[in-house]
Amino acid sequence: MIDRPSCYPGLPASLLSSASPKRPPLLDVLTSPVPFGLFNSPLDNRHVLCLHLGHPVPVSYRMGNYERQGVRIHGQFCVVPAQTTTRWIVSGPATSLLLRLTSSLFQETADAMGLGSRGVELAASIHVRDPQIEHIGWMMQAEDRDEYPSGRLFVDGLASALAARLLALQSRRGISISKPTRALPAWRLRHVLEYIEAHLAEDLALAELASVAGFSLSHFKPLFKQAVGMPAHRFVLERRVERARIRLLEGGRNLTEIALETGFAHPGHMARCMRRVLGLSPSQIAGSSL
Repeated sequence: MIDRPSCYPGLPASLLSSASPKRPPLLDVLTSPVPFGLFNSPLDNRHVLCLHLGHPVPVSYRMGNYERQGVRIHGQFCVVPAQTTTRWIVSGPATSLLLRLTSSLFQETADAMGLGSRGVELAASIHVRDPQIEHIGWMMQAEDRDEYPSGRLFVDGLASALAARLLALQSRRGISISKPTRALPAWRLRHVLEYIEAHLAEDLALAELASVAGFSLSHFKPLFKQAVGMPAHRFVLERRVERARIRLLEGGRNLTEIALETGFAHPGHMARCMRRVLGLSPSQIAGSSL
């Protein structure tokens, strides 16, 4: 039997510098080879989704009394709930995109959707196909490949979306969290906006903003969107773009200095975001001030 501990590493190196040891990322990702033959997956304190990459591969999956066989195809995923172990028989070499989601966020999201009173647990499953979860997986893969240029706030948003979608698929009650019945108080919103402005250069996290507002992450996310008309990661991106635009118009700094001061990973990242939001490049903006 083959052990596979390398499929369940610690925090991604690109997130270590910004993540508190007491608050690991809500979601992380790893592209991992899957060995041929029989093996047990190790226990993990996170929910693990395994998206299959590449050619179809026949597999057998067992967890407790639940067993299923079939052919995994590109984009299909299986779900291994936290603190469970599974036995696999893989007929040939394969590759998986592993997404690990904190169980605490899953429960918070269940509470926000009105499902928490049932004591919701994530069910094991295999050979599932869902375009929304695939899309989240591919975005996480791209973030990991590019060393997380969008920062933890964007990844936190993907984590919340993934938890909500898993719950929706499992409960069969639709794909949207109900609209909040209460608004974010003006003074709490002001504190959050002031905090964002004061920390634009930092790798902000959704849980960090929720803490400033005095709400749980799952309640803060829809309340903030309702208050400002867009998700938190989009709001922060637009504020960074606006500050970078002002710095370019002021002159006296090079692109690297401006990018780092306004929270972008590097000048290229800043340029891509400015073109996406403003439709203009940094050079076009700087030239307009002459």
